Amino acid sequence: MTFQDLIGQEQVKKLLFESIQTGRIGHAYLFCGPDGIGRKTMARCFAEALTCETDSVLPCERCEACVLNRNNTNPDVLWIRQQEGKATVGVEEIRSVQEEISTAPQFGKYKILLFEHAEKMTVQAQNALLKTLEEPPRHAIFILATTEKHKILPTILSRCQIYDFNRISVEDTVNHLSYVASKEGITAEPEALNVIAMKADGGMRDALSIFDQVVSFTGGNITYKSVIDNLNVLDYEYYFRLTDCFFENKVSDALLLFN
Repeated sequence: MTFQDLIGQEQVKKLLFESIQTGRIGHAYLFCGPDGIGRKTMARCFAEALTCETDSVLPCERCEACVLNRNNTNPDVLWIRQQEGKATVGVEEIRSVQEEISTAPQFGKYKILLFEHAEKMTVQAQNALLKTLEEPPRHAIFILATTEKHKILPTILSRCQIYDFNRISVEDTVNHLSYVASKEGITAEPEALNVIAMKADGGMRDALSIFDQVVSFTGGNITYKSVIDNLNVLDYEYYFRLTDCFFENKVSDALLLFN
C-alpha cells in the first residue's frame, strides 16, 4: 500500500505530507487509535517516504531504498516487535536497536525505528528508550504505534508528535469495498456493503476480512440477503415488524418475533 491507498485518515495524511514537503521532520511520532484503521500501514508508508533517496513527498518506487522497502529488507527501517513466546518488549530489544540506530543510514537521510505495539514495552524498556529520545542521533526517527496510549510513559509522550487515528466512516468503508469489488470482478449490492461496513465498526481490516468471508459464502455475488444470513445480522424489516406489533398492542406476536 501507499499513502494514496490509506482510507479515512485524511487529516493525519495531510499533516505528514506537509512535514515532508517543508522538511520539518520530528524525531518521534506516536500513532494511536483502535486496531485495523491504518496506524501501522501509515507508519510504514511514512517510513518509506522518508527513506526514499529522492526528495519527492511520495516514494519514487525505483531507487534501491524503495525496492528494499517493498521487500521489507531496508536496513534503514527497523521494526521492533515482541519476540515469539514473550508477552512484552524488554530492555534487551531496546538496547539491541540502540546500537543499530546510532550508525549512519545507508541510503537516505534517515534511519527509522518502528514500534509495532508500543504498549507492549515494559516500564524498564520505556525508560531505556527515553534516554535515546532525550538525545537522539540527528538521523534517527522513532515511530510508535499503539492502541493504548495510556500505557506509554508521560515523559515519552511529551517528546512525541501525537496523531490520533479515527475510526473509518461507513461511507468511506463502503466506497473502498466497492472499489475492491470492481477490481476483483465481484458484484455487490450497496446495501450489502453498507451492512459489512457497519459490522466492521470503523475498522478497514475487519471490513476486508468480513468482505472476503462473504465472497467465499456467496461465490462472488454479494446480496443484502446473503450478507445478513452469513453474518447473522437482523434485517431492518424485523425492527419495523416489531414496532408494528407495539403499535397494535400485539404482545404475544412481539414476544415471538423478539424470540
